[in-house]
Amino acid sequence: MNGGSVRHPYPVAVTGLGLVTAAGIGVRENWHQVTRFSAPSGVGHPEELQGLPNDFMYLVTGDVANVFDAAERRLMDRFSQLAVLAAREAVDDAGLRPESWPKDRVAVIVGTANGGLPFQGEQHRVLFERGPSRVSPMTAALTAGNNGAASVCRDLQATGPSFGINTTCASGTDAIGIAREFLRTGLCDIAVAGGTESSCSRLLAASMCKIKGLSTRRQSPNTACRPFDASRDGFVLGEGAGMLVLERPEHARCRGAQVRAQIIGYGASNDAFAPVAPHPDAAGGERALRAAMADADVSGADVDHVNAHGTSTVVNDILEGAMLHRVLGAHPLVTSTKGMTGHTLGAAGAIETVFAVLAMQHQLVPPTANLETPDPQIPVEIVHKEARSAKLNCAAKTSLGFGGHNSALIISRG
Repeated sequence: MNGGSVRHPYPVAVTGLGLVTAAGIGVRENWHQVTRFSAPSGVGHPEELQGLPNDFMYLVTGDVANVFDAAERRLMDRFSQLAVLAAREAVDDAGLRPESWPKDRVAVIVGTANGGLPFQGEQHRVLFERGPSRVSPMTAALTAGNNGAASVCRDLQATGPSFGINTTCASGTDAIGIAREFLRTGLCDIAVAGGTESSCSRLLAASMCKIKGLSTRRQSPNTACRPFDASRDGFVLGEGAGMLVLERPEHARCRGAQVRAQIIGYGASNDAFAPVAPHPDAAGGERALRAAMADADVSGADVDHVNAHGTSTVVNDILEGAMLHRVLGAHPLVTSTKGMTGHTLGAAGAIETVFAVLAMQHQLVPPTANLETPDPQIPVEIVHKEARSAKLNCAAKTSLGFGGHNSALIISRG
């Protein structure tokens, strides 16, 4: 993406942030936990995963469902509930009031990889154990990948363009990039964009175990997800949502909004290589990052910080690290926040974009949790042990997903 005709830089304003992860509910709690690195508070051993080589995941703590009344709960699976919670925080943070905004000029774009997969599994059991008459009539709607976006629209009364995005682990990043394109072309004035995931599914976890994607550190689940560490053995599934409010610059300016950062570049590509394995030299990831940099009109020397995909898998971390070094050199401060949140799949890119915005706001790079011995095969400067203060004016967010989907964002200070 971004090839062909010349594109002039178009910064969109980030005016609101919302987070719900295993590191906490709300942006403040997440930032506190990620920068100070205490163990993820939501390490759980769901019954759904018992007996698998990986029987744990990072979960959002607290009774999320009870935030909603009974009628609302019937219309949303858990992944949609997480999206709504994060979207509410982002909109409130932006100082916007849905009851008074121009609802037909508000777009909602939400990425997810698996949608309502756990609910689908539950209804399969109902079908085979209790018969078709007992299957929920809401199954089709609640398990669809667009239900996150639809639920946010309904909750916020946003009636502008709305899409559910599925580019696997790049979904949240793509949702933000596509929202920026909508703002650029004038399809909307405000966009609520991000990603959400809640994939406590025995089927999914079993499949991930078969391809050796998940860590098997069952004796120390708190430290099992260890991006870029020499002893890493896979990621830990996580659930969560990250949402941003984006606005056309003139719209944010006219209402006197606080601009937390700007999204100034977006690029996307596909490896066209394999369903699961990344391209052996991360060529697709490189194309996406270079496209985002060209869109933003920045060079590698301009990028101070990268919130990497950094999954904690052996192959991905090496390939991504080498790709970042080729494109950006050795100077950017690199981190992966998945050690605290787990791999939230379709939500990951959005959650990590929020962390990149916060890093620039606070001029502080979060440490890569659980990284004890940096892999010597990875030639970039990875922040670990403790958060690092630095002058940060420009950051990159990279995402590399199953199916060869790659995307990248370039973010500048507000």
